Amino acid sequence: MLQTTKTWQQDLAEGFNNINDICGYLNISNNYSHQARTENFPIRVPREFVDRMEKGNLNDPLLKQILPTNNESIIQAGYTDDPVGDVPAMAETGVIHKYHGRVLLITTGSCAINCRYCFRRNFPYNDFQLSTKKYLNALNYITSHQDISEVILSGGDPLLLNDQKLIALIQKIDLIPHVKRIRIHSRIPIVLPSRITPALCDQLAIIKKDLIMIVHSNHANELNNKVRFACDQLKNTNITLFNQAVLLKGINNDAKQLCTLHEKLFSYKIIPYYLHLLDKTTGTAHFDVPQNEAIDLMNQIKKVLPGYLVPKLVKEQAGAANKIIIT
Repeated sequence: MLQTTKTWQQDLAEGFNNINDICGYLNISNNYSHQARTENFPIRVPREFVDRMEKGNLNDPLLKQILPTNNESIIQAGYTDDPVGDVPAMAETGVIHKYHGRVLLITTGSCAINCRYCFRRNFPYNDFQLSTKKYLNALNYITSHQDISEVILSGGDPLLLNDQKLIALIQKIDLIPHVKRIRIHSRIPIVLPSRITPALCDQLAIIKKDLIMIVHSNHANELNNKVRFACDQLKNTNITLFNQAVLLKGINNDAKQLCTLHEKLFSYKIIPYYLHLLDKTTGTAHFDVPQNEAIDLMNQIKKVLPGYLVPKLVKEQAGAANKIIIT
């Protein structure tokens, strides 16, 4: 009998959404976290990503990114549901216009993976995501503002749109004369590389605007041959790849780990771009690395890596005209 190849949709559907299932699969006791509340931000992680975790290791750096704990219920001063000011910057439903020359489209509220530190974990997607009925208003907004030179597709994760919806949106943006670049922010090439199909790449290859993809990897263990193959396909489509990471306590706040990550990214032809300080979102305080410690880490990294492998340490401040570069 011929064995059929699974689709990326099947890979997505076979992911984990239950603490007991993840812990059982990894031979880990779940007693430490069984009371963690996930109603407002459920567990979601592809099986292929879980397969990169070390079985029996409660402190695996990939596991700690996706497994909820009781720390999320601790209320901390200075942590809010919208720490980066997305909602006040909403110029049109689904259109965030914070920075000169750039707009961001909330294409979907769905992700392939729910990272526990996510800065949009409390975002009101039902009110603001770019639905089919509303995307024409968004395109009209972009068309009427000729100072917009770059459109960013975000979410959620825009690569969870099916090919038809994603390419239709990109093609319409491609026809706006004053737009020079289309940027896609996605964690999917890292966590669900099967999504990067030849069919998708063939359609992206005919887009005339410059295409940029910002992927999101925080730890070198997230990168494997499947990720490399997906990134190679994107590079062969003439998409420029950058990486942004988040500095996370107990996961990657170590100079050696960060050097390994950025060396490995570059070997995959992904350019290190940003290392973000944690956005202070409600429920994420246990991931925070103080700014002074982050600066010390960067100074250590600069002594080891060539300049082109050193990401910019940045933080986002609500209402600011740009990201704040720390070092």
